[in-house]
Amino acid sequence: MVYIFVGIAGILGALSRYYLGLSISTGWQHDFPFATLAINLIGCFVLSWLTMYISRLNILHPYLVTGIGTGFIGSFTTFSTFSVETVKLIHASHWGVALLYVLSSLWGGLFMSWLGFKVGDSFFKKQTQRTLRSKGGQNS
Repeated sequence: MVYIFVGIAGILGALSRYYLGLSISTGWQHDFPFATLAINLIGCFVLSWLTMYISRLNILHPYLVTGIGTGFIGSFTTFSTFSVETVKLIHASHWGVALLYVLSSLWGGLFMSWLGFKVGDSFFKKQTQRTLRSKGGQNS
């Protein structure tokens, strides 16, 4: 059953990446592959947030959490496109752009994952405190 969730979410993630990439690329006419960078950074944040907030609340079935994380986000983000775009930049002797792309992908991805972790953890703690307060008020 988990395979169905992962498969359907994977289709949706791939389609989302494709259409978002097209939308971003229409307004971007430079060598720097901004669309892939933006998509990968969004994916880093969302996966980390999902892990630290939604999955800890236990409001979704674990199959659905796996489907979203592995299926949707796994197909939404793309290491292979990042790699091919980097190789193309190097092949075209755009060394500075390639280096900027690699470093911004690496450090930006780590930062967005950290940010998603912190935001998710903060949301979880606030939700837990609200739940404890509401249960405490019912016992009075």
